[in-house]
Amino acid sequence: MDFEQLESLRRNDPAWRLLRADNAALMLSFMGRVFVEDNVRSISAAELIGRLDDELYALNERLGEQAFPKSAKQYLDDWSAPERGWLRKFYPPDSDEVHFDATPAAEKALSWAESLRHRPFVGTESRLNTVFDLLRQMVFGAETDPHARLEDLHRRRAALDEEIQQVERGDFAVLDDSAQRDRYQQFSATARELLADFREVEANFRDLDRGLREQIAGWEGGKGELLDEVVGSRSSIAESDQGRSFQAFYDLLLSHERQEELNELLEKVAELEAVEDSDARMRYIHHDWLDAAERTQSTVRLLSEQLRRFLDDQTWLENRRVMDVLRSIEAAALKLREQRGPAVTTELDGTAPTVALPMERPLYAPREKAALTSTDITEGDADSDASVLFEQVHVDREVLGDAVRARLRGRDQVGLGELLRHRPLEQGLAELVGYFSLSDPTFEVVFDEAVREEVHWTDETGAPRRAAIPQVTFTRNRTVVEDS
Repeated sequence: MDFEQLESLRRNDPAWRLLRADNAALMLSFMGRVFVEDNVRSISAAELIGRLDDELYALNERLGEQAFPKSAKQYLDDWSAPERGWLRKFYPPDSDEVHFDATPAAEKALSWAESLRHRPFVGTESRLNTVFDLLRQMVFGAETDPHARLEDLHRRRAALDEEIQQVERGDFAVLDDSAQRDRYQQFSATARELLADFREVEANFRDLDRGLREQIAGWEGGKGELLDEVVGSRSSIAESDQGRSFQAFYDLLLSHERQEELNELLEKVAELEAVEDSDARMRYIHHDWLDAAERTQSTVRLLSEQLRRFLDDQTWLENRRVMDVLRSIEAAALKLREQRGPAVTTELDGTAPTVALPMERPLYAPREKAALTSTDITEGDADSDASVLFEQVHVDREVLGDAVRARLRGRDQVGLGELLRHRPLEQGLAELVGYFSLSDPTFEVVFDEAVREEVHWTDETGAPRRAAIPQVTFTRNRTVVEDS
């Protein structure tokens, strides 16, 4: 890396800024214990504030009251500010409470700080073997010549046969304590790095989704081009190198045979005498992998669902804008139809600008607070008519949905007009609007603005009523039927 790149990282990279911060030791120790050691991917603000408050109390007792003068909430707000980017503050789905999660920058800074610690033993043999294995996988995995691949397989089989013969003769070497510690150190470092990578993969998925939303919001081309771009971009999230690699890892981790093999291997490694001082967390690291992978997978599903709703909202707003423009053109044409001449007029809001000076605005006047007393409350004796409470109109949309599903039995679609001929409206306009707002996984409501139809009913006074509405059709949802 050249000077300009390093200088840009020093000024802009959040991980570098964290290491330069005055409270870097507090942040790294606290976030490392909460988000890395405990593998927490989402924690509520109340719980995190409580844990940080206990940490600050203990440090101030040991270092002095002014060592960390701010409150726990102030520190968390400071660490999660956009210009710092060390904590991610967000609202989980179906929750109105703020949650926190560490960012990849914080985990990178923590990993770098841990790498500064003195290591009494540094293994190199296992990493060299890993390099050879990776090179073989790349070379022979990309080989397209079947003869070359068969030659490699025969060579490996010959090596295995020779090793089997040596074991049968009792002539085999056992890894000594140094070699076992070397491989365990390599395994532990790789396992932790893999767990840390999930948070960065999740952040990269969010960046892809954010870029796609910005592109849709600022799109100025045609709808067909937008749909092509959106479909291609949505698939690019899963078809990217990162998406394919993550999906392959996730499928491999969910394999029942691989889980049993991994669990058995970890159990046997924990029993080795050479690694008695091993990290207890490594015994169940595959559980942490599963939790982190499932969290990342759920994030991808949530982003896809949010993107679908975002596109639905964009389409609805665009259709509404088109209809408003068409209605305004029709209204203007009706006004001009009665004019004899070709006179076209326009109106101006005013011939002079309106000037509003800032000092002309009234000052803020606080409202008077009325004092409420709850003493001397007596029971009222006035009689009131409660019958109006029972005269409210309530439309049960479950009943309407049952009626639609009953007419769809054995059919792909049914129109609202046909449905109302068999089941007339009983609650008038409220029931008609209820049909419009039905939401059911087994069918969809389709509106055709180009075709109009009339709906008739009788109100509570016996007077006939009618309404001109777009053609409404209920179509069976084939996806749900096939899944069921």
